[in-house]
Amino acid sequence: MPLTGRAALVAALGSLPVGLLEPGWTGILAVNGSLALACACDFALAAPVRRLVLTRSGDTSTRLGETADITLTVTNPSRRPLRGRLRDAWSPSSWDPGTEVEGSRHRLDIPAGERRRVTSRLSPTRRGDRQADRVTIRSYGPLGLFSRQGTHRVPWSLRVLPSFTSRKHLPSKLARLRELDGRTSVLTRGEGTEFDSLREYVPGDDTRSIDWRATARQSAVAVRTWRPERDRRILLVLDTGRTSAGRVDDVPRLDASMDAALLLAALASRAGDRVDLLAYDRQVRALVQGKSAGQLLPSLVTAMATLEPELVETDARGLTAAALRTAPRRSLIVLLTSLDTAPVEEGLLPVLPQLTQRHTVLVASVADPHIARMAQGRGDIDAVYEAAAAAQAQHERQRTAEQLRRHGVTVVDATPEELAPALADAYLALKAAGRL
Repeated sequence: MPLTGRAALVAALGSLPVGLLEPGWTGILAVNGSLALACACDFALAAPVRRLVLTRSGDTSTRLGETADITLTVTNPSRRPLRGRLRDAWSPSSWDPGTEVEGSRHRLDIPAGERRRVTSRLSPTRRGDRQADRVTIRSYGPLGLFSRQGTHRVPWSLRVLPSFTSRKHLPSKLARLRELDGRTSVLTRGEGTEFDSLREYVPGDDTRSIDWRATARQSAVAVRTWRPERDRRILLVLDTGRTSAGRVDDVPRLDASMDAALLLAALASRAGDRVDLLAYDRQVRALVQGKSAGQLLPSLVTAMATLEPELVETDARGLTAAALRTAPRRSLIVLLTSLDTAPVEEGLLPVLPQLTQRHTVLVASVADPHIARMAQGRGDIDAVYEAAAAAQAQHERQRTAEQLRRHGVTVVDATPEELAPALADAYLALKAAGRL
């Protein structure tokens, strides 16, 4: 039975003047008794809280960076109107700190026997499943002197999916794919590509594409056109070990890797290739296999939503074995991991031949743009020391990338904003060269 601020103020101001005007305790007791009676009546007339019936409806998923609306329906079965306040509490990171107070607190005014709806607008700041906590309701009496308070458990779960900000690059990459696929006037030829059709020779065509037999049967010179092979297999491997927990420009490396993987998956599925996903550190954290083009992206974002970096060193041998089991046939294996020297030299390089002898391997890594900015710093002694440290870090990273290239691995090393389009370009280049 909480005492409201109004009741406390009335109690403080009500007894004092009467005590001054009427000496003795009689007047004070009379006023205090009246005040106590008013508070008791106010409390008795407040609608009961625990008899309220609460249900939820609304969004069950949203993308990181977007909002979700969750509606609470509050039914007042009592014979007294409900006037009060409601707080809809959720697990941490369900709201941006600046919007929590406005989004979670609501006024209630529900006549007897009726229901009302209030909507909480969540703005999650992290991926994963956000759970509803408790709903706290405070019911005031008609005078606002006393109130009843109680809590209800109304379960609800909101899945926060990866943001997929790189989808803005998809139209330009699809245009490049159409060029490779022979659907525009630009046609390419690469080793291992599929024959598409014959057309008349135009100046600038590769003379090696001339079909002499077809030319002999007609008056014009005929050339073969080619298109990249379809139905190739691609395995996206997300390293969820400790190095993926690092933040670059306030974005976890794992989230930047997911964004790049989603763009590549969308592009490859449009190209007619089959895409699978494996997330691994010391065990399989997520596995998506055998999905059709229409099911692929929803399955990937759902699998990625709950992935979190594990603060353990990735088992490179276990990762290699899991990748070989997942991709028994020749595939393009895209490993999204770190280019830090120690994990690569001690973990990945010794087992890399097991992958490269059967598959085409591409390693993609998130680079820190702050290192590049430090390398350009001058002006005082601290800036010079920072520039020297940054230059050394860049040299070690380049040396690690060169070691991978000597094993036949394609390496993509880019900042979080540039990683997704750079990875898509590397895929298109491999496809144009017929290396898939």
